[in-house]
Amino acid sequence: MDFTLDESEQAIADLAQQVLADASSHEQLRALEHGSGARFDQKLWATLAETGILGAFVPAAHGGAGLGLVAMAATLEAAGRCAAAVPLWETLALGVLPVAEFAAADLAAEILPAVAAGDMVLTAGWHEDQGDCLAPTVIATRVGDDYRLTGTKICVPAGMVADAVVVPAALEDTGSVGLFLVRTERSGVAREPLTTTLGDPQAALLLADAPADLVGEGRECLEWAYQRAVAAQCSLAAGVCAGDLELIASYTKERKQFDVPIASFQAVAHRAADAYMDTEAIQITSRAAMWRLQEGMEAANEVDVAKYWAASAGHRIVHAGQHLHGGTGVDRDYPLHRYFFMAKELELQLGGASEHLRSLGARLAAQPV
Repeated sequence: MDFTLDESEQAIADLAQQVLADASSHEQLRALEHGSGARFDQKLWATLAETGILGAFVPAAHGGAGLGLVAMAATLEAAGRCAAAVPLWETLALGVLPVAEFAAADLAAEILPAVAAGDMVLTAGWHEDQGDCLAPTVIATRVGDDYRLTGTKICVPAGMVADAVVVPAALEDTGSVGLFLVRTERSGVAREPLTTTLGDPQAALLLADAPADLVGEGRECLEWAYQRAVAAQCSLAAGVCAGDLELIASYTKERKQFDVPIASFQAVAHRAADAYMDTEAIQITSRAAMWRLQEGMEAANEVDVAKYWAASAGHRIVHAGQHLHGGTGVDRDYPLHRYFFMAKELELQLGGASEHLRSLGARLAAQPV
């Protein structure tokens, strides 16, 4: 495996880190979160478009740079490290990737340039009240050359600010499944805001004979999109944990007891070291999954391993951050809480550690000895 970025990929990763950090100071995020709108920095979103960061992951045929998944991983890590209030993972990984891979040319030509220009926010709705993400119960009915969707998707990330949602659904009467694009302002589409600890604009998506465009059909199409959604989410989690670790390091070096920094205490140093090793594990497993997917290799096991580390190790890291900060860690006027809330949401979205361990175990058990 080679995770080395080439010159153009490194330039985009560095630019993303600079742009996201400049717009995501604690004071800027606090002002945004205390406002009346969603946790969505529209000004930063426009800047991401103007600087070419959004277009970097749009195929060249649609006006972008066509960079790969490893470069996307580095960019998402930057977003997580800054706790940025923009739906970067949702738009790029949940939306752009399946549309670019499977959608008809006219649909891709409509959607992808709009994303690159910053005029469209995408996401996907994988969750339902019950059942497997890869066995959706939302029903797609064919009406002439068009499709209509009926059903409910819950916990849609960025659902309240998205212009279109990629929706897995079962095709009526065929026994097949597919991915469909639903525009949120169309008739038959309703959104209910969900209250989250982070305050991000999640939604329940209610579909009642809602018009939709077919993106791709078949279980392989769903598996392709789901694996990339999970792997990219783990890259975002790697950045979140790196941001939490940076706060641990700075605080324990500055906070003193008995006139010495608490970082010099053995128990504190050991706890911080464990958090460092866990952060490295999340990054290496997420990048391994993204690299294999980029190279077109089988990566189901690597995706499950990456999600296990992102969920279980991410839990340990942010709890270590809370413990090592003491009372400061629960102060909402201090930035640590954002990383805790983001890590907890990422731990559970698209399946938690136990679900992915079961998936990995079942796959390994089915392999011949």
